[in-house]
Amino acid sequence: MTTTITITGAGGQIGYALLFRIAAGDLLGPEEKVRLRLLEIPQGLKSAEGAALELQDGAFGLLEDVEVTDAADTAFAGCDLALLVGARPRGPGMERGDLLAANAGIFGPQGVAIAENAAPGVRVTVVGNPANTNALIAAASAEGVPAERFTALTRLDENRARAQLALALGAPVSDVRRVPIWGNHSATQFPDVSHATVAGRPASEALAERFDDVTGWLESSFIPRVAKRGAEIIEVRGSSSVASAANATIDHVRDWVHGTDDWTSAGVVSHGEYGVPDGLICSFPVRSIDGQWQIVDGLEPDAWAQARIDASVAELVEEREAVRALGLV
Repeated sequence: MTTTITITGAGGQIGYALLFRIAAGDLLGPEEKVRLRLLEIPQGLKSAEGAALELQDGAFGLLEDVEVTDAADTAFAGCDLALLVGARPRGPGMERGDLLAANAGIFGPQGVAIAENAAPGVRVTVVGNPANTNALIAAASAEGVPAERFTALTRLDENRARAQLALALGAPVSDVRRVPIWGNHSATQFPDVSHATVAGRPASEALAERFDDVTGWLESSFIPRVAKRGAEIIEVRGSSSVASAANATIDHVRDWVHGTDDWTSAGVVSHGEYGVPDGLICSFPVRSIDGQWQIVDGLEPDAWAQARIDASVAELVEEREAVRALGLV
């Protein structure tokens, strides 16, 4: 069996970081052959074509074919997995509405092309920011494709949160579990440690041993550090997160396809869970079961956590209303 994977913005840095790991089997496993379709804007084609030449030179046994194109219909033909990486970044002087409108011109047509050309069971992961609302736009434009097939990447935020918690507690990151992200992939996101465990022990107990004021540490250090980690990386390395974003994308898609044994985080369509308005693409604690994301139910956020979830959801509502005002959803 061969899986067709479409990557948009494939000539960019995140796309480049993704390509070779996918070809090596990190995404779907060592037995699954892949066919790559690289979609770029005309001015990005040369970069994508160069990456395609390197893929040839890698002599990857799982890679059956690579095609580079600037035509969305061609790129999404028969697509099983779509990784929507390319997006318009916020430029100087751009207001939020300008950014949403610019990205609607990208993700709306891509949603249409997915509906018209992709495989019936296509799964779509939006990486390009603002990821949640870009996913909403793509889903709204993909007539006939269930909204559940469109997701936004918040796994990078979760990975950052788990890593920061591990550092704070002096524990291996592999021991840290159940640190989901609620809300928007933005500075309002809420990394939730209330159900976290470290080597099977409640993280709350370990944090209480380490910090006199756990809530103060969460508010002043942990939550801002996770939310602003992208800006910190830009300041330090001079450009945005690349390898970690690609790694999180692989984590997200691999879990979606192969399933999870515990909670993780993903931006998925709401059907009213936890009071989140219907139709928003919101990050929740989720499990992947039989190839479908399922929101973890039965959690009871306390007032402190709920206020932060509500603030992030309110931002998502504002973004949706801004897009609606443009006649896009």
